[in-house]
Amino acid sequence: MCGLLGFLTADVATDAVVQQVYDALHCGRHRGPDERGTWHDENIILGFNRLSIIDIDNSHQPLFWGPADEPERYALAFNGEVYNYLELRQQLADEFGAEFRTEGDGEAIVAGYHYWGTEVFARLRGMFAFAIWDTRTRRLVLARDPFGIKPLFLATGPNGTAYASEKKSLLELLPALGLSDELDVRALEHYTVLQYVPEPESLHRDVRRLESGCYATLTPGSEPEVNRYFVPTFRVRPFGPGSETKRYEEIADVLSDSVAKHMRADVTVGAFLSGGIDSTAIAALAIRHNPNLLTFTSAFEREGYSEADVAAETAAAIGAKHYIRTVGPEEYAAAIPKIVWYLDDPVADPALVPLYFVAEEARKHVKVVLSGEGSDELFGGYTIYREPLSLKPFEYLPGPLRALAGRLSERIPDGTRGKSLLHRGSLPLEQRYYGNARSFSDAQLRSVLREFRPEWTHQDVTAPIYTRSRGWDPVARMQHLDLFTWLRGDILVKADKMTMANSLELRVPFLDPEVFAIAEQLPYEQKITKETTKYALRRALATIVPPHVLHRPKLGFPVPLRHWLRGPELYDWAAVQIAESQTDHLLDKSAIKAMLEAHRTGPVDHSRRLWTLLVFMVWHGIFVENRIKPDIQEPAYPVRL
Repeated sequence: MCGLLGFLTADVATDAVVQQVYDALHCGRHRGPDERGTWHDENIILGFNRLSIIDIDNSHQPLFWGPADEPERYALAFNGEVYNYLELRQQLADEFGAEFRTEGDGEAIVAGYHYWGTEVFARLRGMFAFAIWDTRTRRLVLARDPFGIKPLFLATGPNGTAYASEKKSLLELLPALGLSDELDVRALEHYTVLQYVPEPESLHRDVRRLESGCYATLTPGSEPEVNRYFVPTFRVRPFGPGSETKRYEEIADVLSDSVAKHMRADVTVGAFLSGGIDSTAIAALAIRHNPNLLTFTSAFEREGYSEADVAAETAAAIGAKHYIRTVGPEEYAAAIPKIVWYLDDPVADPALVPLYFVAEEARKHVKVVLSGEGSDELFGGYTIYREPLSLKPFEYLPGPLRALAGRLSERIPDGTRGKSLLHRGSLPLEQRYYGNARSFSDAQLRSVLREFRPEWTHQDVTAPIYTRSRGWDPVARMQHLDLFTWLRGDILVKADKMTMANSLELRVPFLDPEVFAIAEQLPYEQKITKETTKYALRRALATIVPPHVLHRPKLGFPVPLRHWLRGPELYDWAAVQIAESQTDHLLDKSAIKAMLEAHRTGPVDHSRRLWTLLVFMVWHGIFVENRIKPDIQEPAYPVRL
């Protein structure tokens, strides 16, 4: 697990630019405090911060590899882990006689690229963002893992292309590239609706992201040419007579294999434990490989908002030593500026804060943790996925009657039972569902955004994705959409950024190509029923997770945000942010202040909308105004556990 930074130029890389890249590496030191490596030739500068996990004493980066006649043809800078690297190394040795100088996973990537070309990307089971520089052809290849677990930002200007794991590193290099740090107002509107900035956008106009499952090739002076190598499809294979037990065994077996491979490390591996079925399954399978497994969870001081008791009961049931990190409202508010700094772009998910603190606690004991992200998208875990069942009667109505139902819903007062059902039932899936987060309606956006353009909608993001899923069942289409939106925009960003802020590697065994290959075949009735979600997964895990967890509803790390914003815990903090933020040209602060007061005094819940705006104000205060200066203490080189 590491941090990347590189600069490709058609001109000769001057000493000044080399020094700028070297200095910009400091912005990502938390991603890899064990080593810092740089290398350059006349066209490229490769920078690297290493968090050493596998082959600690070797596998230094940038890593050089080549065939016998060109032993240092390729230079590799690699962030992440490839869990099937032992199998790939053996296959490359058997088929091509490939030779290796280290015991790590990096050489498997670059040797695979030499012999298989870009086909190697689909053979990798892991999480990764990497750069391979071919010193002979002068070609740079950048690639990102299928699901977007590891980030990679790009900026291309008149003077070259730079890439980085941390956008803040690229911001320091924008002048050298001939680019500006201008805000992307369209991305702001998307963020306000979705509560995250969707790929490939960022809030800076000249900085983009390489999308999940894609690779880019470029040469000095060229624009990146982006291609997609991973195209997820939900190719349903209905259950045949008597096949249920076999399919459930397949799920259990492939997940067990994935966890076993995710346990590969030369350091201690622990696990996050929230009390739900996903993290419990991962921990229960992990303890088979490490009987001394350590597990970690977070809790809040406000009673009734924590899963800590359930997580502790689960840890005892599987035999793990368990740690709980309790977070209070004052500590919560004080941490927000540095958390937003680590994020690079705002993400308005309140669960970021407890995740940061539980990662901080885990890093005192381990260097790697396993977690349960991705299960909901693969196996149908979100309650909203059951909506097609409740709306199915609307499918039998003629178009004019469905439209009438929509018009009737507009006349029903807000808060009236049945209003939302009528409204959503009148809409096709493409219009009513755009992921798990919807912070603002169009009418609410008009009231808070100074520059609201109705042509900039969520459909900018979702329409191309829905086009690829035509003809699928509605649950599969919703899952497919979430793979490209909510999962990689919120879930994986917070997982990566909050753990790496603490120099902790997080691994997600559910997000494995082999696990996906089984999950994508499930018919919707094996995912969603009237009674439950993740039906097939629960059946598959019946003998793996403790009974008290098996049928618990999904809760995650619930945050008492609604309560705190109404009381002294966060109300005063929020009022200060609104008053001091220099965002009047972007936001109607009087409308936001009125929203805060309405939330404080009335029954209406504006907490998620307020949080979306408050997080942006903090982000703007850090990255635009330079008014907020988070207390960031980056680790020194080297740090060893």
